[in-house]
Amino acid sequence: MATEIRVPTLGESVTEATIGKWFKKVGDAIAADEPLVELETDKVTVEVPAAAAGTLSEITAKEGETVGVGALLGSISAGGEAAAPATKPQAVSQASSPDAASTVKQAAVETAKIAGDAGAVEPRSMPPAPAAAKLIAENNLAVDQLSGSGKRGQVLKGDVLDAISKGTPSQPAEAPKAAPGPVAVRAPSSGDDAAREERVRMTKLRQTIARRLKEAQSTAAMLTTFNEVDMSAVMALRTKYKDVFEKKHGVKLGFMGFFTKAVTHALKEIPSVNAEIDGTDIIFKNYAHIGVAVGTEKGLVVPVVRNADQMSIAEIEKDIGRLGIAARDGKLSVADMQGGTFTISNGGVYGSLMSTPILNAPQSGILGMHKIQDRPVVVGGQIVIRPMMYLALSYDHRIVDGKEAVTFLVRVKESLEDPERLVLDL
Repeated sequence: MATEIRVPTLGESVTEATIGKWFKKVGDAIAADEPLVELETDKVTVEVPAAAAGTLSEITAKEGETVGVGALLGSISAGGEAAAPATKPQAVSQASSPDAASTVKQAAVETAKIAGDAGAVEPRSMPPAPAAAKLIAENNLAVDQLSGSGKRGQVLKGDVLDAISKGTPSQPAEAPKAAPGPVAVRAPSSGDDAAREERVRMTKLRQTIARRLKEAQSTAAMLTTFNEVDMSAVMALRTKYKDVFEKKHGVKLGFMGFFTKAVTHALKEIPSVNAEIDGTDIIFKNYAHIGVAVGTEKGLVVPVVRNADQMSIAEIEKDIGRLGIAARDGKLSVADMQGGTFTISNGGVYGSLMSTPILNAPQSGILGMHKIQDRPVVVGGQIVIRPMMYLALSYDHRIVDGKEAVTFLVRVKESLEDPERLVLDL
């Protein structure tokens, strides 16, 4: 008896995913709960495990194809049963190359002629995938000019993107409808340069990052204010207590715990930085879910420390550690990524001295941390060397006034330069 492999529920507001990678091929033996296929959503990467042991007997959705929740991905046969070889001409359409697709199309036409069945002449029996159909409409392309690499010649999103990149002409617009804007086509490289280039399709996650960052720039009235903080007190506190802290709590004492706690204190005083715009309303959040930007091999993700304002520094460090490991291992859940009200981004770990972070919409504020660097500063009329860090607060000027933004950043600075304030809740 075959066990179906289907797209699992992916979380709130996530309705589709892209097949990133199959870990097994048809005919491979698999164990129960063994990862079979990787799905890329616009939020996280999800591995689909085998519901039963057996043999992978069929793959119905191949890499690069966009599928909806509940869609059939393949099937597992019990024991050592292998998939029966397909005998229908359209089964050959699993081939991925354009030449193979043409062969399939011609074979289908010839079969139709022999059978005398006019209705069978159409070789592509599948309509474009939903994501592909949307792109086709947006770019005013003709479906019959596109080569489909999906099952039974189905046009997938990747096929449309490839066609756009190659400059496939748009079909004439119907009057009186207005024709869409022209498709931006990359100018071809010279022969020598083209041979040394590599074209790699963007992952679902990278496409979402690009879209969201551009939307934030286009929607918010974004402005950045700067300050600097003397990290001497925090560094001295870490040096004094790091060993006993790690022994008691099982996690290292880093800087993020102090910064997160300083941010939650400042958000209580300046609530507009923790709010968001919804149409003509402002939604004030009486809680602090702090997003912590984490760089991974597949791109930047922002898992969320929930109710950070109610947590101790040790609890914050533990949760950040858990989320960081999950992010790097690709194990973040959709719930880990949702609901953030403010974001902290630490470019200092990569050596950044100064930056202007982009808002994580619909949030109204993001704090940028940077490299700690010894610099000469004036203290009590004397020039001394201190470990200094530049801070940057990008904010949505539609909802946060300049005075509020500057005050917020000053409060963060004050808490870090006098960390006892964090302990005493001052």
